[in-house]
Amino acid sequence: MIIEMDGLARSFRRRRGEVVTAVDGISLRVEAGEAVGYIGPNGAGKSTTIKMLTGILVPTAGRVRVCGLDPVRQRRELARRIGVVFGQRSQLWWDLPLRDSFRLLRVIHGVGLADFADRLAEQVELLDLAPFLDTPVRQLSLGQRMRGEVTAALLHAPRLLVLDEPTIGLDLVSKERLRTFLATLNAAGRVTLLLTTHDLPDVKRLCRRLVIVDRGRVLVDGPLDELRRRFGVRRELVVELEAPAPPLHGLPGVSSVTTQAGGLRQRLVFSTEHTTAAALIAAVAQRVAVRDLAVAEPAIEDVVRHLYAP
Repeated sequence: MIIEMDGLARSFRRRRGEVVTAVDGISLRVEAGEAVGYIGPNGAGKSTTIKMLTGILVPTAGRVRVCGLDPVRQRRELARRIGVVFGQRSQLWWDLPLRDSFRLLRVIHGVGLADFADRLAEQVELLDLAPFLDTPVRQLSLGQRMRGEVTAALLHAPRLLVLDEPTIGLDLVSKERLRTFLATLNAAGRVTLLLTTHDLPDVKRLCRRLVIVDRGRVLVDGPLDELRRRFGVRRELVVELEAPAPPLHGLPGVSSVTTQAGGLRQRLVFSTEHTTAAALIAAVAQRVAVRDLAVAEPAIEDVVRHLYAP
């Protein structure tokens, strides 16, 4: 087990004596090799949870183990088993070339020269770091620096990689390069991912499991595909017809119909609360001759929006 949380809680006392609970009794398990999206609105308790997992904050109540260790009491040993990337904080030396930052981190983590050379060479190739390895960190673009941050977090081969807003501020090309690298790393079983982000395409690209928190508590936890089925109330049936037809209005559960290609293609938005995809397909087939069809899954943004709707 990589992460174990049992009734984890953290409260803060404000100057006026008011007690604010940031994390309120979270229990969670993350197995080795998983890729988990840990998301929620601002103030939901995500960053506080991360700080307790990494030993920065001491829990007010509950129990937490990361890689089998107590994050506070065994923080030094834990640092050898986890990597952390904060989108707005750096572990690189600002005035040193990127290559020298990596060399210093090798010494800090006690990584052997041969292992260091192999890991660095692999990540230089996969993340295309070669053109700016000898550039001072302060002169790097944000996308270049974030690739350097991820490399720095992985040089000691951690079992867990914690990513807090890793693609914040990056352009589309840099985001996709980073996502592809992380997805490949996780798929190979080399590291467990825990991702917090407001950029939901990150979650869609990297995570198979989603944990949504609000007001310090777990709101929902499950496989991403299952959450889409359970909470993606609005879905879309795309129908390709044998011959043009008027819009297929009046079908049960359908809220809107749009036509394309002169009526050969029709998009039917329906509610899973009132019908199923199978029932709607059967109803369509009774009215028109169908050449092909597909059910478009709800966007992750729609799922999260539905969960937070009052």
